[in-house]
Amino acid sequence: MEGGNSPSLQLQPLPLATAAVSVQPHTDSFSYKENLIGALLAIFGHLVSSIALNLQKYSHIRLAGSKDPRAYFKTKTWWSGLFLLVLGELGVFSSYAFAPLSLIVPLSAVSVVASAIIGIIFIKEKWKPKEFLRRYVLSFVGCGLAIVGTYLLVTFGPNSHEKMTAENITRHLVSWPFLLYTLVEIIVFCLLLYFYKERNANYIVIILLLVALLGSMTVVTVKAVAGMILVSIQGTLQLDSPIFYIMLVCMIATAIYQATFLAQASQLYDSAQISSIGYILSTTAAISAGATFYLDFMGEDVLHICMFALGCLIAFLGVFLITRNRKKPVPFEPYISMDAMPGMQNMHDKGIAVQPDLKASFSYGALENNDSMPEIYTPATLPIVQEQHGSKGVSAPPYRVLEHSKKE
Repeated sequence: MEGGNSPSLQLQPLPLATAAVSVQPHTDSFSYKENLIGALLAIFGHLVSSIALNLQKYSHIRLAGSKDPRAYFKTKTWWSGLFLLVLGELGVFSSYAFAPLSLIVPLSAVSVVASAIIGIIFIKEKWKPKEFLRRYVLSFVGCGLAIVGTYLLVTFGPNSHEKMTAENITRHLVSWPFLLYTLVEIIVFCLLLYFYKERNANYIVIILLLVALLGSMTVVTVKAVAGMILVSIQGTLQLDSPIFYIMLVCMIATAIYQATFLAQASQLYDSAQISSIGYILSTTAAISAGATFYLDFMGEDVLHICMFALGCLIAFLGVFLITRNRKKPVPFEPYISMDAMPGMQNMHDKGIAVQPDLKASFSYGALENNDSMPEIYTPATLPIVQEQHGSKGVSAPPYRVLEHSKKE
């Protein structure tokens, strides 16, 4: 009897323990330690990645401004940036294994703040104090707001923790809230993709919404893969489960398509707009996915949820102010603009190239030989020079010159 009842006694406490962690998350002090570890790893990873990208950019700029014939991948600066970039991405990846998804995703504002500070420190031009403050006052305010928002996110972030075992991930994957969320996301994604591909709706919001929807699935799979690797390192092997490889394939596929849409957006719009709008949309979609898949806010009180939402809004505003003040690049136009000439076609028109107008006119380009135009726009004529050939009495010129008048 005891041997027959022992399996039921072992299986019953498992859902109760999981519910205790979700309903009363603040009773376990170790969960705060895990939140702190995950937040520090995410901040470190984003900071190092921002430094790495600026190092690689500096390597390209230095080679472009010098006579060094070497390629960029043969310089120590570029390889140092690549090493730091890999180190930063590993830090961000490992942070998902410790802290909740909804806490890690908004911390990407650290990379925007770091890029703004590095850009201000390494300015090459010499600005006057008044001009410097007027130009970068929004950046300083944005950095301050982003730091305050990050502090609120770390302090009042969700505190739900669960071991990322194959069984728990499978249970979340087939739960009805996530299935409903996935169905809505697929419908919205297909509609946006239809308008983007078939209707040529190349709006930045549509493209970045596609990126955000893919990114929400990416971070869900990243947390699953990172958590299962951590549990395997701790002693319980999870890498032999099929769900691990399903999540790994989904993570790689969604990341590749996300990068594809980002590349298309970078060809159409400014990087500052992509950074601010993309951060807001991607963070909102990722928090929604974490709340439905991992139940990040289960058992949280209203005060913590409101303060977390306030921290997100402050971070959004800070990132918007930082990117708002970036100097937009002026595109180089390798042609002469003819907008000042009324009635003339120019290269700004829809696919119309400037070609010589062949209308029995001797003018070239946009100018036409028209009787209604002023005298200064008429084509020049060659003068006729009469030569005298007295040696043989021949008065014919060696060549024939046609004189063109306005009547012709």
